[in-house]
Amino acid sequence: MPKLTKTIIDKTEPRDRQYTVWCSDLKGFGVFVLPSGTRTYFVDYRNANNVRRRMKLGRHGAVTAEQARTFAIQALADVAKGNDPLEDRNSARKAISVKELCELYIAELETGRILGKGGRPKKASTKITDLGRITRHIIPLLGQKRVTHVTKVDVTVMMKDIMAGKTRVSEKTKKLRGKSIVRGGPGAASRTVGLLGGIFTYARDELGIIEANPAHGVRKPKDAVRKRRLNEEEYRSLGRILAKAAEDERYTRTVDIIRLIAMSGCRRGEIIEAKKAEIDTVGSAFRFEDSKEGQSVRPMGLPIVEYFDERDMKGDGPFVFPGGRNPDGPFGSFPRHWEKIFADTELADLTAHVLRHSFASIANDLGFTEITIAALLGHASGSITSRYVHTLDAALVMAADTVSGYIQALLDGAVLSHTHYALDRSSRKAALTRFLAPHSDTPRTEKEERLPARVNGRVVPFPLNGGGPDFGAPVRQ
Repeated sequence: MPKLTKTIIDKTEPRDRQYTVWCSDLKGFGVFVLPSGTRTYFVDYRNANNVRRRMKLGRHGAVTAEQARTFAIQALADVAKGNDPLEDRNSARKAISVKELCELYIAELETGRILGKGGRPKKASTKITDLGRITRHIIPLLGQKRVTHVTKVDVTVMMKDIMAGKTRVSEKTKKLRGKSIVRGGPGAASRTVGLLGGIFTYARDELGIIEANPAHGVRKPKDAVRKRRLNEEEYRSLGRILAKAAEDERYTRTVDIIRLIAMSGCRRGEIIEAKKAEIDTVGSAFRFEDSKEGQSVRPMGLPIVEYFDERDMKGDGPFVFPGGRNPDGPFGSFPRHWEKIFADTELADLTAHVLRHSFASIANDLGFTEITIAALLGHASGSITSRYVHTLDAALVMAADTVSGYIQALLDGAVLSHTHYALDRSSRKAALTRFLAPHSDTPRTEKEERLPARVNGRVVPFPLNGGGPDFGAPVRQ
């Protein structure tokens, strides 16, 4: 049983079960060693009622061995005076306000100890959103109340105040020409209650301040279902608006990004922040390292493959669309350009999410199943996009080709007639005939491989990379 020092602690090895290393120099001072490798200092003592107590002093690394020893000596000195340091600490913690609890939660959030979706540390963007809800809604409305005094009624009142816009504010931020606009509303209220529930769970499970979570069971407003989608005429209008905007070279990059969002169904941030290493034109896939769902592999439609093939991807910087002032960062003018491009147009209400929803709707119109659409969009339910997948299913690539190609044609002004694949017997027959055609000794060029087949004047897509036939694709009139 050695004297606990940094050297001794660093040499302790984790075992299958938690074990304790005691200090030979100070009775009652020790360290827990967990199977995970975490080492936590503690002091063991008996209070005036002869009840054994074990008080944590801090994790090794966050505090040094000497600091922990000092804390242990102070605690044991309090015990000698008839006090109970653990009880005093718990009483002090239980007396903290919601604002103080939020500050503790934010500190844990910054160190990556608060887990989000999939048991992973919350992303930087989620941290910013959480911080905004805490500072704009939770602290102004509940910050002064003691954590132990907050009730379900208090949480419900807070929610209704946010819904009514009581915390509405518009102010400048530290960014150049930056502005923060907080509107409140049902969506913000529902999400803030969800975040507050997570904070109270932290107070219950990590700090032991409360026994029950007052945010649990609060009836939250249901999010409005977004039904907005582009019809085919609106896609043609979008194409005309983008073509006009592209005449100004300042907007060419933004126009490219908008077209890629429309043809891929990707989230706005995924395209804006796409890195060159995540673009796999050979495998016809996006290989996002850090999407909303974590790592995500998604099929890339042929129009998008051709776009990236024609683009110089060997320039400096990691991003496909680098920033103007900072080439090592992503393009940052997209929101401002978007407003200018669509201002005073028939699509002034268009959002990037509407493009994503419209992509899914077009895929549904063309007869693809829900699981296929989920995989195209990179939803968590689309298990085919697991990070373990390296080669995408040919049928999934075909689906991406078809939806991307259909949307590209609409943007270019085409008038199309789509049908469910199972009913388009003639196109299925033509595609199968082409697939089973005898092998020719004359190799086709890469350009010829990408030219669509035509049967009686109708466009018939063909399989990529040796995949199966493209059954019943939509045809151009």
